[in-house]
Amino acid sequence: MNETDSTVTAFSFLLQGMWQQKRKGGDGMKRNVDLNEISDGRLYSANDMVKVECGDCAGCSACCQNMGTSVVLDPMDIWKMQRGTGRMLEKLLKKELELNVVDGIILPNLRMNGTREVCSFLNEEGRCSIHPYRPGICRLFPLGRYYEKNGFHYFLQIDECRKKSRGKMKVKKWLGIENLKTYETYISRWHEFLNKSEDGMKELDEQNQKVLTLLILQRFYQTPFQAKEDEEFYREFFERLSSVNEILGF
Repeated sequence: MNETDSTVTAFSFLLQGMWQQKRKGGDGMKRNVDLNEISDGRLYSANDMVKVECGDCAGCSACCQNMGTSVVLDPMDIWKMQRGTGRMLEKLLKKELELNVVDGIILPNLRMNGTREVCSFLNEEGRCSIHPYRPGICRLFPLGRYYEKNGFHYFLQIDECRKKSRGKMKVKKWLGIENLKTYETYISRWHEFLNKSEDGMKELDEQNQKVLTLLILQRFYQTPFQAKEDEEFYREFFERLSSVNEILGF
């Protein structure tokens, strides 16, 4: 058995153990709440100013603790994490990451460890040890995404960040992502794909639901992207997405 075969077998084993969780419903990224209750009531674009600047989070790591399974990782997150740590997904799943059900689909998320439920990447000084290649949700916080038909806007979660005296900063500067427009297109396309997959799950029997979940994990997470730069990643991702959409008839 080669390394790829053993990894696929490991994923299959993990899926078997998680299927009971899926049948119970699992957790989700979607929040069916009134936007006015959790935000300042405004929607923002990349060039808008928003109160997010928090003094480099000095003395605070609250958003790196007790997050449960909410820091869900997309394919680009995993690609950056693998390049930054030098470890493949199966090794990251032994300590730093875990798989959970998200809106009917099994996806990776940051693992919270210990009695304090702390992110595995938080160091002894209370700082993020992977800050240059931290996940998109971490970059986003305390902003959220409000998805619409042709993309999304950002919104400010008013009760999430403990730093109350925050300065204004442009959304795009806060995110610190090169070629943000392409990244936003990538996020929108991935969100659309997950929605279609979730809807498709409802039409499948249990065996084919497992096949679909394993396909998503293999094509977008377990099989390494060969890209060395962001633009190469986007090209490779969209090629894979087109191929999987064709297989699934999306």
